[in-house]
Amino acid sequence: MSTPALVGSCGCGAVRFEIAEPLLGALYCHCTRCQKRSGTAYQASALAAPGSVTVTDGAEHLRDWRPGGHAKAYCGECGAHLFARDPETGAIAAVRMSAIDGDPGVRPQARQYVAYHPAWSPIPDDGLPRYDEAMPRLQP
Repeated sequence: MSTPALVGSCGCGAVRFEIAEPLLGALYCHCTRCQKRSGTAYQASALAAPGSVTVTDGAEHLRDWRPGGHAKAYCGECGAHLFARDPETGAIAAVRMSAIDGDPGVRPQARQYVAYHPAWSPIPDDGLPRYDEAMPRLQP
């Protein structure tokens, strides 16, 4: 049996997962949905290879918020946000980087939806490309 590339969990540990393949990339999202979900000015997500993420414990605790586009999966026990899931198949398309234990092996490559960034938190001058709307390709 091989060791997974990465592991992670929700805040309370009720939901645990493994990622069997390296993540494909990452981004910061400044959209108002991410702000409301995370309680911050933006959140970081990593794109997962299709079929590479497996929930190993606590799948019964997962809940989805379906505001349109990808479903936003979170732990129903502690509220920690974990995944973006394909609304048709339920397949995990992206993982919230804060849920990954250790170094995810990728760094955010861009900032999307910066047109919606709140005035109370300046966007860091980190040199990353900025997109007023969705970034091409890494959209979950």
